[in-house]
Amino acid sequence: MYSDAKKEYAAYGIDTEAAIASLRDIPVSIHCWQGDDVVGLDGGGALSGGIQTTGNYPGRARNFEELKADIKKAFSLMPGKKRLNLHASYAVGAEVDRDKYEPKHFAEWVKFAKELGLDGIDFNPTMFSHKNVKDGLTLSSPDESIRKFWVEHCKASIRIAEYFAREMQSHSCLNIWIPDGYKDVPADRLTPRLRLKKSLDEILKLNYDREKVIVAVESKVFGIGVESYTVGSNEFYQNYAAKNNICCLLDNGHYHPLEYVSDKIPALLAFYDKVALHVTRGVRWDSDHVVLFEDELKEIAKEIVRNNATDKVLIGLDYFDASINRLSAWVTGQRAMQKALLYALLINHEELKALQEKSDFTALMVKQEEYATLAFGTVWKEYLKREQMKEDYLTEIKEYEREVLSKR
Repeated sequence: MYSDAKKEYAAYGIDTEAAIASLRDIPVSIHCWQGDDVVGLDGGGALSGGIQTTGNYPGRARNFEELKADIKKAFSLMPGKKRLNLHASYAVGAEVDRDKYEPKHFAEWVKFAKELGLDGIDFNPTMFSHKNVKDGLTLSSPDESIRKFWVEHCKASIRIAEYFAREMQSHSCLNIWIPDGYKDVPADRLTPRLRLKKSLDEILKLNYDREKVIVAVESKVFGIGVESYTVGSNEFYQNYAAKNNICCLLDNGHYHPLEYVSDKIPALLAFYDKVALHVTRGVRWDSDHVVLFEDELKEIAKEIVRNNATDKVLIGLDYFDASINRLSAWVTGQRAMQKALLYALLINHEELKALQEKSDFTALMVKQEEYATLAFGTVWKEYLKREQMKEDYLTEIKEYEREVLSKR
């Protein structure tokens, strides 16, 4: 079957062997927080500060050892090159507050990542589920002591990201997301943004290696409890990132349902050397559903591949579903991202671009439609076979659930 699929794609000018080889080399950063419903290890407890999970499926990881075991199992069922994405709230054995975190509080994660042979570690300051999220504000807080606390936390996070980059011999994407905003119509939209700008300026004054640490800012239309106004809006962060030579992170669950991140990627690639992604699945006004092999995911992957941007777009996953088996959520989403990248690699983009340039939109539409029914599934199965993976991962996850998760 693969031999036939190889010939079918060859007729379109596509080398399936080259596509498989390229896919193997595209890293995807896997978020640790799917495994424990974003609870973390630093004693934050129940989620607060603009973040929420729904469901209570049995078997949630309750500590570092259980989370490591679940990650190891899930990663063993994921093909391709993988990175680990950590939040600061996953510090191990820290007896200090978040503004005083040091690399030593994450040394066990580095050891674990090296054991798994991962490509690198990415990092996020955790500005939620903490007593210093005062009135829903952090870096934009009018309380100077609160604002300074979170500035120091972000500085500490940059130092930790630099440590990850040094230890893993790979860059570390340091992504800043804040929950700041107001539930109802604000009286002043500018002043909180000026405070946020001041905070970011202070953070970036830190002397750090910009080759090793890629600082990104992540916007959102609104969050839970801040439906009327978000300080870190898309317009604010894109302008700030451009002016300060840092990176924009696009989360495709953070926009209006009729806005598409697939369209934003090439817009940013015209101006930025790097673009970071948090790939999720938005449903109506909610984000963070498990990633599936849907049309927008395919379009995101196409924009990465057709623009030769697999080394420019930093792909990370970000979702957390507590209503289903958490390992299944991890693996399903990661495999969906890989499927989308493979689908994009199995398209003759140069031919399609040429048709567009000639304004032959009739042929362009027909050709694009033909790709939908080519033997993509057969090439995917061949890729899994070469990665020594089974197409059926659910059976193994259910066995792990019986043997491990059910006993928690």
